[in-house]
Amino acid sequence: MAIVSIDADIKAKWPQGQCSYSPGSAEEMAIIGIDLLVKELGTAGAQAFISQVFEKYPSDHLAQVLVNEAPKGPLQQDLTSSG
Repeated sequence: MAIVSIDADIKAKWPQGQCSYSPGSAEEMAIIGIDLLVKELGTAGAQAFISQVFEKYPSDHLAQVLVNEAPKGPLQQDLTSSG
């Protein structure tokens, strides 16, 4: 998996208030996004939206990413090389 670092200043406004965020990780960014989705769509709407987003990823996406990024030994390199 890749290590993702985020450097952002987010300002959000809505009729009842405003806030600012400075996420430093993908997890923090996700929490901010979910919080804003719930404010805009309500809990059920936010859950439905997030479910639609996750439909594009296979259930074993993380396992496949880990396999693809794992270092390959000499035998695996020989089996996967095309030459």
